[in-house]
Amino acid sequence: MIFVTVGTHEQPFNRLIQEVDHLVETGVIKEEVFIQTGYSIYEPKFCQWSRLISFDQMSKFMQKADIIITHGGPATFMSAITNGKKPIVVPRQEKFGEHVNDHQVDFARNVAKRMGTIILVEDVDKLGETIENYNSIVAELEYDMGNNNKKFNKDLEGIVVKLLDNVK
Repeated sequence: MIFVTVGTHEQPFNRLIQEVDHLVETGVIKEEVFIQTGYSIYEPKFCQWSRLISFDQMSKFMQKADIIITHGGPATFMSAITNGKKPIVVPRQEKFGEHVNDHQVDFARNVAKRMGTIILVEDVDKLGETIENYNSIVAELEYDMGNNNKKFNKDLEGIVVKLLDNVK
């Protein structure tokens, strides 16, 4: 299952919703899709959808989904990450009238580069290819959310070893 959420910002995000609907229509996406469309004007024809959903509903969709596609709002994609998912993030862009500026683009670029916890897609024409290659893209991401404790312990061990070497 694929869950798509565009958040609750008052400007439409038709570009993302239309592309996902088109990918279902053309058979690129074969699994079930649910889209939270927010204030977008476009109404999906090939996907289940609702304008707004509760936080509990969103959490259930995130837990159930194999792939989460979200706008670039940090709270939303961090929720996906908290649910153990590597979200595809399509940031809203000012040039398309989706937001007042490009802060989502800037922030998502930094998170993708520094943390490796999201898959950034700025051009929706690349969304289908990204979905088709999702598993291999996730496998190549550097950041393993389950490895934080191991990394911390390894780093701490290195510090302790250096300290002990200095004591000798």
